[in-house]
Formats: sequence, structure tokens, C-alpha cells
Amino acid sequence: MTHPEIRLRRIYDEPGETEGTRVLVDRIWPRGISKDQAGLDYWFKELAPSTELRKWFGHDPKLWAAFKQKYRKELEGDDQRDKLKELAELAASGPVTLLFGAKDPEHNQAVVLREILEEML
Repeated sequence: MTHPEIRLRRIYDEPGETEGTRVLVDRIWPRGISKDQAGLDYWFKELAPSTELRKWFGHDPKLWAAFKQKYRKELEGDDQRDKLKELAELAASGPVTLLFGAKDPEHNQAVVLREILEEML
């Protein structure tokens, strides 16, 4: 099987021409972006970190390793597993772009989700 094409992009960036399926993975709708501007195919808010975890992490790179571990634990729930399977199926069928609102492109939930999807596929 070929390696899945899973891209990461801030929702505030202009969409590229070859992004494939665009999936927002934030729990809260990003400020200042209309649904038309977002150009989403899916919004999987069930895959976003819990409010408690998101606030605890605060995108502090020093907490990254602990965040990843806690977030992966949250994704073990039945609803999250079902959504992960759905997302994996999308990724297996063509390019997928995971969209996030965080300013830090290296320390956010989309990075963890891509790792998990690559492990699944």
C-alpha cells in the first residue's frame, strides 16, 4: 500500500489546489473564518482535544510530550475511534488535509492525528 498523503494546514492559510479532502479537527469554530472561506469537506470536532486538555496544554512546547500522551488516551473512546476509522478511510482513498487554528504548526492536535493515521494505514 502506498503511503497516505496527509497534509497539515492552518485554516487561516489560503487553500492549495491539491489539498484533497479538507477536514477541520478543532473543537471550536475558528474566529474570523466563514464556512464559505473554510471550504471544508468535514468538521470532525469529536477528534479535537477536550476543552480541559486544550486549556491545560495552551500550546506550550514544554508540555508537548505530555499533551501527546494525554491526547492519544482521549482518542481511545468509542466515538473517537469511530471517527478515526472514518478519517483513515478518507486518507486511504486520497489526499487529506487536516485543518487547525493553532498558530504553532508543530505543536497541535493535527500533528498527533497525522501520526495516528499513518500508524493505522
